[in-house]
Amino acid sequence: MELILVRHGQPAWTTPEGMGRNDPGLTDLGHAQAAAAAGRLADHGDEPAPGPVDRLFVSPAVRAVETAAPISSTLGLPVEVREWMWELRNPDDWEGAPIDQIEQAFVELRGRPLADIWDGVPGGEPLRDFHDRIIGGLHGELAGLDVKPTDDHRLWHVGPDAPERVVMVAHGGTNSTIVAHLLGVQPEPWEWDRFTMGHASVALLRTVPLAGANLWSLRALGDANHLPLDDRTV
Repeated sequence: MELILVRHGQPAWTTPEGMGRNDPGLTDLGHAQAAAAAGRLADHGDEPAPGPVDRLFVSPAVRAVETAAPISSTLGLPVEVREWMWELRNPDDWEGAPIDQIEQAFVELRGRPLADIWDGVPGGEPLRDFHDRIIGGLHGELAGLDVKPTDDHRLWHVGPDAPERVVMVAHGGTNSTIVAHLLGVQPEPWEWDRFTMGHASVALLRTVPLAGANLWSLRALGDANHLPLDDRTV
């Protein structure tokens, strides 16, 4: 089985007045990036799109849904929205707050002791809850696809009903947490910086038979070869 993770295109985080948005749509560049990602996934010649895709799962965030639209159209697949795939949730009062205030909150969060970072920013989703949500949702989704971990969670059983290829369109945090977990990496609160993906880039994980089960193998991460150099953003 192959799991292709796509990060959304460039979002319009800031209003023209310099205020933040919690659920922005894409910029014009973001839409162009999404179209390029769709073309890459439709090109079955090379990794990370070596064959037809069976399912298309998408975060309900506007930026992810807008990124998935050209992918859905190009691949001829329905969009299957999954609530569990949403990015780390910001405090509600960040909607319409000055963007420099929001950026400073993240600076302060990253400056805390590592154990305290798990608490997240005041009023936002704690990172421990975010990790639990993503990993729990992933396990549930994969189980529905006939893919389940072994008893010790080190390897995975891929059943006869498992699809050949699945695409998930989500976020930097969501995707990096999925990658870390499937590789068996000890979790840290800020996976974004360990497994980095730029806007509309892709990651590819493939199951490889091992010891009577399967190991998840990372074959591509942050692949943006479908984007012109000037169109690559983070």
